[in-house]
Order: sequence, then structure tokens, then C-alpha cells
Amino acid sequence: MDTLQKIVDNVNTYMSDYILIFLLVGIGLFYSIRTKFVQVRCFGEGMKEVFGKISLRGGKQHGGMSSFQALATAIAAQVGTGNVVGACGAILVGGPGAIFWMWIIAFFGMATIYAEATLAQKTRVVQEDGTVLGGPVYYIRQAFKSTFGKILSVIFSVCLILALGFMGAMVQSNSIASTMNTAINSFTSNEINVAWIVGLVIAAICAIIFIGGAQRVASVAEKIVPVMAVLYILGGLAVICIRIQYIPETFGMIFKYAFAPNAIIGGGIGFALKQAISQGAKRGLFSNEAGMGSTPHAHAMAKVETPHKQGVVAMMGVFIDTFVVLNITALVVISTLYAGNGPLANGSTDGFVNSNMAQKAFGMAFGNEGVGNIFVAICLLFFAFTTIIGWNLFAKINVTYLFGKHGKTAGLIFSVLAIIFIFLGSVLKNDLVWSLTDMFNNFMVIPNVIALAALSGIVVGCVKEGVANKKAAKAKKNENK
Repeated sequence: MDTLQKIVDNVNTYMSDYILIFLLVGIGLFYSIRTKFVQVRCFGEGMKEVFGKISLRGGKQHGGMSSFQALATAIAAQVGTGNVVGACGAILVGGPGAIFWMWIIAFFGMATIYAEATLAQKTRVVQEDGTVLGGPVYYIRQAFKSTFGKILSVIFSVCLILALGFMGAMVQSNSIASTMNTAINSFTSNEINVAWIVGLVIAAICAIIFIGGAQRVASVAEKIVPVMAVLYILGGLAVICIRIQYIPETFGMIFKYAFAPNAIIGGGIGFALKQAISQGAKRGLFSNEAGMGSTPHAHAMAKVETPHKQGVVAMMGVFIDTFVVLNITALVVISTLYAGNGPLANGSTDGFVNSNMAQKAFGMAFGNEGVGNIFVAICLLFFAFTTIIGWNLFAKINVTYLFGKHGKTAGLIFSVLAIIFIFLGSVLKNDLVWSLTDMFNNFMVIPNVIALAALSGIVVGCVKEGVANKKAAKAKKNENK
């Protein structure tokens, strides 16, 4: 196990320090240029499409999802432990400057996810019973119709099923159980272990949702996602108001340590900068998932007039995930633990790990460690739970793809195994599982990015069509006036 852990860690280090950064920034920059920065040009359109059509009761869509349900399902998968535990881990290892690099990844990632969503719409498959299937495996096959395409699609599917359906579910349930354990024990004199109880409850609820398929996932996501986001944002804004005098210093530290992280995490400038950038790239990917190929499965199911409309909606998912929710975590943690001569201001990390940083930060700001523990535990419960159900749906789509006509039976077996993994994750803490999740997440990027690069012409066509339709609608509106 120790040998395997070292091998996986070495693979992850090489992937995140070199390949991942090149691929993510490269494809994001490529699509930003090819689409003339669609994330800027169509940002307003995306905001209108999302916030002008919010509904917590989208109803059953008979084989697909409403545009908002698809976004909610995508955000359910995006907004998880990566926004809390992952962001804290990036700050702890790479310093506050890692957040700057997460911003960069997210900005370019908005163009990437536009491409993913539009291609998922273009290549989706509607089965005889009306079930809609789509995602990277379908546009990979569109890009490469030869044996090479089959190999790439299988690699992607296997990596996604392992990373999200099994090991990722364990990571999420472990985060829920550990934070709930910490929260409950902060109010008791004798330490008790409630992880197994939490695991059983989560596994039971997930089983009910999994049985309902995509429609039930969409129904749950559209109701929980807006509520959980607002709850966390309000709590974070309360801390920001309490620590308002340190917010300028907080932003200053993010920008300063983005380029000179050695001043706080130690080591030479080369090593420290590599840590900051690689942590930003790795945790940025785990947080917003742009370029990883997971959320296109949800966007493929959206019932929209044109692929462009779901593309701009998908961009808002990355924006909300990183520039809203993750930023709340960053501002809370840095303003309380680093700024104003906080406990981590001198670079010492004694007593702090990625799983307890947010709880300690909220506890310090609220003046009560127990309150901070409870608040983060509740938020993380919603975040991680919705991520589990979103990831399970994406993995099941790939199981169906791999097993073809036996897909439904294979999907049922997969769901049973996934429920077992969810429970095991709540009671078992294994660093190897976390490392393997990162590794397969990283491997998913490679076939996905190759296909994205090959199909850029289709994506550019979607942008042009969307912009032309918008101009035509505006001209018609002016004529009616």
C-alpha cells in the first residue's frame, strides 16, 4: 500500500505540475481566442438565461431536463468538498496565492465548459424510451470515428466511473462524516464516533434517489442547490462583514503570494511558485470540473432551443462555483487565519489540516468554535451530498455506454456497489483513495481535451449562431418599438 501510494503521488505530482496545467490553461486559452472570449462576450446573456429562469419546481421533463435543472445538476456536482476542503488544501499547501491561480483556471475554464456543453448538446443520443444520453464519450466518438476514438472513449468512461462513481463518492461521504463528527463532538464531553450512523443515513437517502434515475436527481438538485448556495454565501458574508477591516489585506495576500509564495510557505521561489500554481490547477479542476468532462453529461440533457443557450448557462456554473462559492471560502479562511497576524500568518500549519481549516475559520469569526463546526458541517453535508448524486448520474451514463444493450442491468449493479462505497467512505479514512481520485480525475482530462481540440469548428459555429440570433432578436425588438 505504501509503495502504491508513492507511485500514485508521483503520477499526480507530474500530472498537476506539468500536464494538467498545460492542458487546462492551453485548451481554455485556445477556446477563449477561438470564440473571441465567449466568457466575456456572452456573460450577460448567461446571467439572464440562469437567473431569469430559476425554478425550484421544473417538473418532469419526460426524458430530459429543463435548462435550469441541468445547470443545478451540474452545479450539484461542481460545488462539493472542492469548494471547502479542496480550497483549504490549496491554501494550506500553496499559500493564499493558490487562489489566484484557481481564478485563472476558472476564467479560461468558462470557455472550456462552453465548448463541453455545446458539444454535449450536439452529439447527444435520444433512446427509444425518450431517455437522453450525452457527454464526452459521445463527442469523442464524433471527433474520432476510428479505433482510436473507441479507445479514448473507453479510457474516459473507466476513469470517470472509478473517479466519480466509486472513489469520489467515498471522498465526499468521508468529508460529510468527519465534519459531522467534529461538529457533534464539539458539544460533548466524551468523544463519540457517529460516522457510521451518518454513513448509513447518506447511503439510504442516496439509494432512494438513485432508483429514481436522472429525473429524481434533477428534481432534488433544483431544490437543494439554490438553498445550499444561499446558506453558505450568507454565512460567509457574515464573516466577511465581521473581518471587513482585513479584506483589503486578504486580497493583497492573494496577489502577493501568487508570485512570491516562498515568503509564506518557505523553500526556494521556484519550488514555492510550482506549489502555488499546481495546487491552484489541481484544486481548481476538482472544484469547477471545467475540462474534466463530468458536467457535460448534465448539460446534454437540457431541453433548449440551441446548444449555444446551454453553453452560456454552463459558463455560469463555473462562475458560481469558483468566483462566488469558492471565493467565500477563500476570503473567510485567509481573512481569519492569515490576515491580521492570524495563526497561519507566519507559515506554521501546526494543528491545521485541509478538513478543519474552514471550521476553525468560521469558529474564530463567530467567537464560538462549536458554532463554526456546525455551520460548516451542515453546508458540507449539502455540498458533498449533491455532488454524490450528480457524480453517480454521470458515472451511470458511462456504465450504460460501456455495456450497451446490457446497460440498464449494469447500471443497477453499479448503483448497488456505489451505495456500498458511500457507506465505506464514511467510516474509512484512506489517503490512497483521495490520491487515486485525483489521479483518475487527471486522466479524464486527457481524452476529453483531445476531443475538444479536434471539434473546435463546431463550437465556434455555435457561438456565431448564438450571437447572430441575439442580434436578430434585438433588431426585431427595435422594429416592434
